[in-house]
Amino acid sequence: MRIAFFTETFLPATDGVVTRLRHTIEELGRMGDDMLIIAPRYPDGGPTSYAGAPIYRVPGVPFPPYPRIKLSFAHPGVGRALKRFGPDLIHAVNPFILGPGGIYYAGRLGVPLVASYHTNVAAYARYYNLEFLANAARWWTRQLHNRADLNLCTSEATMSYLLEEGVKRIRLWPQGVDARRFHPNKASEEWRERLSVGHPRDKLLLYVGRLAPEKGIERLKAILREVPNTRLAIVGDGPARANLEREFRGAPAVFTGVLQGEDLASAYASADAFLFPSTTDTLGLAMLEALASGLPVIAARTGPSHEIVIEGETGLLYEADSMPSLVAAVRRVLSDEQLRAVLVLRAREAAEQRDWVFSTQTLRGYYEEALG
Repeated sequence: MRIAFFTETFLPATDGVVTRLRHTIEELGRMGDDMLIIAPRYPDGGPTSYAGAPIYRVPGVPFPPYPRIKLSFAHPGVGRALKRFGPDLIHAVNPFILGPGGIYYAGRLGVPLVASYHTNVAAYARYYNLEFLANAARWWTRQLHNRADLNLCTSEATMSYLLEEGVKRIRLWPQGVDARRFHPNKASEEWRERLSVGHPRDKLLLYVGRLAPEKGIERLKAILREVPNTRLAIVGDGPARANLEREFRGAPAVFTGVLQGEDLASAYASADAFLFPSTTDTLGLAMLEALASGLPVIAARTGPSHEIVIEGETGLLYEADSMPSLVAAVRRVLSDEQLRAVLVLRAREAAEQRDWVFSTQTLRGYYEEALG
């Protein structure tokens, strides 16, 4: 099968969408498929291919509230690249700016179109002072996705939301995680020392993800005020980093920047619990990576987090708008050794039931359905 991906973000950018797409491309390559990736061009370059799939880069302009996001529009060169490649199918990943080009060329080339939904752009609008665009974003999302032969989403909660929004022909694209890379045996005294800034005997909490306004990271400061001998490591980067560093100044917290590969795996495994305060994510891949690392997850109670975290077995859910609920959940996980032992064991077991092979095999089945 020859598959052309249109994606609004790709390497060298790092987020959950890029992680899912990387693993998907790797697995499809192992299955013998050929791929072309249409992605934005970044000032710091990036690879010209990934896992054997060439990347056609499209220039764009920075999104002012979040310059790392590139607003790239398809141009005639994209059509020429597609014509040379000759796709059997086009997959528009999170279509919004570049993705509509995939929709256009699918129609022009007469090939099936699959679209996948990963980001609630309308919900994010209010965090960037763009509330007036929220309804327009919902309308645009519905218009784009209803041009696809199949629409994929990454959680049942998101599926319900899209159905309510009037999006049709929806399928569930299962979660996956690399449970070989993320593993409890990656724990490291060196990384614990680094993440705790020389206080390895303190309880160490971890956040991994984009540092953006919609993630709710500032709420975590309450834990450091209320729970003694507790430290927080914040892994990642993004437009809110400078504000967050000011917010946490003087608190027992450290900002590491982006970590990847074995460094990221060691960071996960060296902590005591993982925090996920976001209420806007459509999945939360970092929660799966934490579970694979044997970390109990303490997450805001939302539809997607409820699908990943089994209350009292792999972690605890707290009420998203309640600081006392968050603090109580952290206290419980850090103080109840018997509970924590259960959470650590069940977390790893839960992650081992999800893998990228099954996720990608399911995706490929959807491709065949669209082709049929």
